[in-house]
Amino acid sequence: MFTLRFDMRAPAAGAPATDLYAGAIDMCAWAETRGAMIAVLSEHHCAGDGHLPAPQILASAIAARTKQLAILLAAVPITFWDPVRLAEEINVLDIISRGRVSYAFGIGHRPEEYEHFGVDMDGRGRLADESLALLRRLLEGEPVELDGRRIHVTPAPATPGGPYLLIAGGSKAAARRAAKYGLGFISQTDSPELKDFYEAECRANGHEPGVIQFPTPGAPTTVFVADDVDAAWEEIGPHLLHDAKTAASYRHGDDSVVSISRADTVAALRQTPGPYRIFTINEAAAYIHGGRPLPLLPLCGGIPPDIAWPYLERAVMASERA
Repeated sequence: MFTLRFDMRAPAAGAPATDLYAGAIDMCAWAETRGAMIAVLSEHHCAGDGHLPAPQILASAIAARTKQLAILLAAVPITFWDPVRLAEEINVLDIISRGRVSYAFGIGHRPEEYEHFGVDMDGRGRLADESLALLRRLLEGEPVELDGRRIHVTPAPATPGGPYLLIAGGSKAAARRAAKYGLGFISQTDSPELKDFYEAECRANGHEPGVIQFPTPGAPTTVFVADDVDAAWEEIGPHLLHDAKTAASYRHGDDSVVSISRADTVAALRQTPGPYRIFTINEAAAYIHGGRPLPLLPLCGGIPPDIAWPYLERAVMASERA
């Protein structure tokens, strides 16, 4: 029982992007009948290490190679998308995947990305609300009149009303946005107050709360499974550190996100119990036996696929042993 996450970082010290993308697709196809619950694809733009900017294209390739694996795009910054074009792509991908792709929408937090798209960052909340409202109408499959325009998104999605949508974020504004439509909510922070606020807002808007996901304090978010933990840290530690340092650089002074580590050396990353862990097979099996899926990031920091595969295979062994 494990999840797969891919962000496709390809730093100079890692494998070429061509190898990483092919590896991600192969891993999903191999893992879907071996305990994989879902593949999560993230989105960022203008990143120095090539972080995945077009998750729907990768999701389409994965959907074409799999039959049952769920796919989540999280988080998609809705503020960077034209909602009409986005609805068209969502519908086609929903057809290709036969309804296996869902979306968690955020608003982005990097000024560089807003500059990249020429979008005013100060107005991102209003823009997100407007885009989400229009997107939901377009996914219904009926023509929409807007400011004198007639918009009709075709073909209709395979899923009536469109695929499952969530909102991702760590603020009351994000929770309120999800609650307005009764959408699921993925929080980046462990906050019982935010959870209560979201549920209350849902009911105030006449909805039952949707699916919610809040992080567990101290739980890892990136796991590898090794025969020899010391050797594993030697082999893949620099890749994990690249991922940790790059992710932290996206969050200047914000330590509320539980997946962020401020470690600046491999030793510090290993010594601090936090998001990045390397388990033995028995430790991984015990973790799964406790009712939690292993959160795998197989190609973390550009790990070459030939190095990454044995770690994924051992995660499957742990899942079978749990």
